[in-house]
Amino acid sequence: MAPTTTAAQRRAAEAAGFDAYLAECPARQLLDRIGDKWTSLVVNALADGPQRYSDLRRRLAGVSEKMLTQTLRALERDGLLTRTVTGGVPSRVDYALTGLGRELLPLMRSIKAWAESHMPQVLRARSAYDDGRDT
Repeated sequence: MAPTTTAAQRRAAEAAGFDAYLAECPARQLLDRIGDKWTSLVVNALADGPQRYSDLRRRLAGVSEKMLTQTLRALERDGLLTRTVTGGVPSRVDYALTGLGRELLPLMRSIKAWAESHMPQVLRARSAYDDGRDT
């Protein structure tokens, strides 16, 4: 008889098989998704609760319909958000973070806050770098 394993033990065993440094590792694919600027902004935008597509599009200045749709579908596929269609004329579609998406949210908030608060230093570094490249 095989020993019984807990769900936590099974998850740990599964996780041990992933190495994001390997090109074909699913964890690398997830890191690619999480590192995408639109993913970060969508996850942060959904922090306060469900939103309609049009609300997200307005909030995310510069995102095309195609890119927003692709991002939302990818996040739904990865289990980070849900898409709920409510009947009516016209039908209403809401997007919301799942439990998994809410677990990711603090990390995304931190990265967004870090980027916003460190822009003066980054801009100075870019300027210094660009000035040095001109010589």
